[in-house]
Amino acid sequence: MAAAQRLPLPSQLGLVALLGSGIMLGGALFFQYVMGFAPCEMCHWQRWPHIAAMIAGLAAFASSSRPRLATTFLVIAIAAIAITSAIGLFHAGVEYRWWQGPQSCTGTVPTGLSPEELKKYLFGAKMVRCDAVVWSLLGISMAGWNAILSAILAVGLASGLSRTASSR
Repeated sequence: MAAAQRLPLPSQLGLVALLGSGIMLGGALFFQYVMGFAPCEMCHWQRWPHIAAMIAGLAAFASSSRPRLATTFLVIAIAAIAITSAIGLFHAGVEYRWWQGPQSCTGTVPTGLSPEELKKYLFGAKMVRCDAVVWSLLGISMAGWNAILSAILAVGLASGLSRTASSR
């Protein structure tokens, strides 16, 4: 870790973004492949920004000789983490019935369908519902935890970045 401390702060924070999003994505994959919880469509939506944040964080870390470029990549990573937090909040709201989610994964059947259309809809329906909580800790679903932890990570990274800007 001593070598990482010699890097410019944007590169250090890029490493934090890489590891933070990597841990979050790793947790999701653990629940999927080890615990057997199949992800819904909205779960997949939350993974893509984590992947983008990991790539941007790695790029910020690798751009240590160009602190401005590292800062640009770090801003992209922070934005991606904030986006996954927002998606997680939306998903948690769907799970707790605060608002309606996308019809493709919330299990609602459209009205006014002919018997043939209904059959086609039901046989083409996704089996993993976005509006069902499959696991929770302290009454908070996985989507809720993604929203909370990603928000904390994004705010922490943005705070670190603001220290960099104010020290110039």
